[in-house]
Amino acid sequence: MKKWVLPNGMKVLYEHRDTPSVAVQVLVNIGSDGEKDSQRGIAHFMEHMVFEGTKKRENAKIITNEIERVGGISNAYTTNARTCYHAKVPAKYFDVALDVTADMLRDPLLRESDTQRQKHILFKEIDLVTDEPRYHQWILFQKAMFLKHPSRYPTYGTREAVQKVKADDLKKFFDEYYYPGNMMIAVCGNVPNVLKKVAKVFGGGLRRQPIHWKHPTEPVQKSNRFKKERRKSVASTYIALGHRTVPRMHPDSVVIDVIDGILGRGQSGWMFDEIRNKAGLAYEVGTEKASESDYGFYATHLSIDRKNAKKSMSLILEQLKKLQHVSEHDVAEAKTYVEGNLLLDLEDTQRMADELLYWEHMGDANEFYKYLHKINKVTIADVRRVARHYFAKPHVLAMIEGK
Repeated sequence: MKKWVLPNGMKVLYEHRDTPSVAVQVLVNIGSDGEKDSQRGIAHFMEHMVFEGTKKRENAKIITNEIERVGGISNAYTTNARTCYHAKVPAKYFDVALDVTADMLRDPLLRESDTQRQKHILFKEIDLVTDEPRYHQWILFQKAMFLKHPSRYPTYGTREAVQKVKADDLKKFFDEYYYPGNMMIAVCGNVPNVLKKVAKVFGGGLRRQPIHWKHPTEPVQKSNRFKKERRKSVASTYIALGHRTVPRMHPDSVVIDVIDGILGRGQSGWMFDEIRNKAGLAYEVGTEKASESDYGFYATHLSIDRKNAKKSMSLILEQLKKLQHVSEHDVAEAKTYVEGNLLLDLEDTQRMADELLYWEHMGDANEFYKYLHKINKVTIADVRRVARHYFAKPHVLAMIEGK
């Protein structure tokens, strides 16, 4: 991997791959955690709006057709911490993907007419999350997990805040956060003269430093926390039970990843095996881990019959306690799972670009290349220590059940 910084402060990461495809991804250092109370949802709103038209490409169809007419794909996503725009095309069309992506992020029109129409689309996205218990359980979970940190707010914001957004608000938001020094770009593929090409479309402008976010420190959690909703339309009970852990750059973060290889891998992980295979309590059983720059959490989620809720939660907590008796064989298998899963995932050039940007946003993309070495150094004693330290603490529970 090569890394450069343009004169205007934009970081450029390049991973050479002799592949038929090439991926371009730009990370903007703003997510919902950076929003003011009156702006809830504006970062996600902006993600939608840059696709609505630029000075060079008048509307969304023209923008997306530039990528799709060559067989490529493009999309974007917003999280609590970042907003990312990505395109993946056959390698010979790299210049097209780069130009379209840069155009969207330099010269979006941000018209009032598009703003008003896009609100209705955003409301339907909010409804989709709210209506689907599998998604909404995580909104409840993070509300219970965080008392002061802005990650207690959903990325999509609130209907009230989104309704009030005007084009001028978006333009101010764009000027405040969408500048090269607050962005980084990753390219994965075979691209000669990649730095020169990136500098041509993203260079220029005054050097401005990236924003360094500092969020409120969460108080120590002294007791279990619980968020619950009841719905007439829901037949199953949906549960997410977890614990706060550590940020990505903490040494224990890789141990949590190995633990997930024990508890949460596919259909052979402890959680799935105990709750579905042996007890027959659930169809869906899975785990979720977050590793951000200033927090982390680890949780198990499942859908069950209401009458089996207590038994299922007990089984989750039992598996966490059982980590104190984990074997060398369990740890070894978890390591090969983490390694194999990552390597297969990163055959995709877009996923590789995303991974590099994630690690650079955490602190340094070079840490990614040390990751598997750190995974392989995790010992049985590490697993037992980390499980004892984090999973013996009070937990967080989100539940959605039928009335």
